[in-house]
Amino acid sequence: MKIYIGPYRHRWHSTIYTKYMNKKYDHDWDLNDNSNLFELFLDKLEYTLQSVYNATINKILDKREFQRINVRIDNYDIWSMDDTLAHIISPMLKMLQEKKHGSAYVDDADVPESLHHKEALDDQDHPDHDDLIHKRWDYVIGEMVWAFEQKTRDNWEGDYYEFDESVRGWPPKYKRHDVEGLKTHSARMSNGFRLFGKYYEALWD
Repeated sequence: MKIYIGPYRHRWHSTIYTKYMNKKYDHDWDLNDNSNLFELFLDKLEYTLQSVYNATINKILDKREFQRINVRIDNYDIWSMDDTLAHIISPMLKMLQEKKHGSAYVDDADVPESLHHKEALDDQDHPDHDDLIHKRWDYVIGEMVWAFEQKTRDNWEGDYYEFDESVRGWPPKYKRHDVEGLKTHSARMSNGFRLFGKYYEALWD
């Protein structure tokens, strides 16, 4: 397997007015009749510069590929495709968890009761405006990361059994065989994969 996914196409943007207003009003502003002459000047300057960019450098940039993507899949990549993908998905999920700038809406059924929506459910206009929104999303991503990390292990099942090497024959004899622990571990992995599918379209930065 060989994969190359380049950065998105970059365009020039004029943000003189926008940055000034964000810094002055802390992102809570709007151009209106109360704007002073300097702010009106910056607004017109930003618009003029953007028009120049669009007529010159951005015309050239827009002709380039939006994003360069080259993917080559070899036969052995699909022999155990679930394992192959786990090695790619796991580090991507970790980076998303570290770098993300927002949180997705998460259903109560997918998190422990301590993270359930409470009084926020009574606010129909803003049903997700509560202090646990980020914790719920962190929990869900954490379960995905854990599941795919287990998938990359050679033999996670070995945590729950140990063969008795002194006894030969079939079926094998165990010194230790934690059946319930194995089932619990497997169920948590399956849930992590389920969460990955359910919230797939929320995996953005």
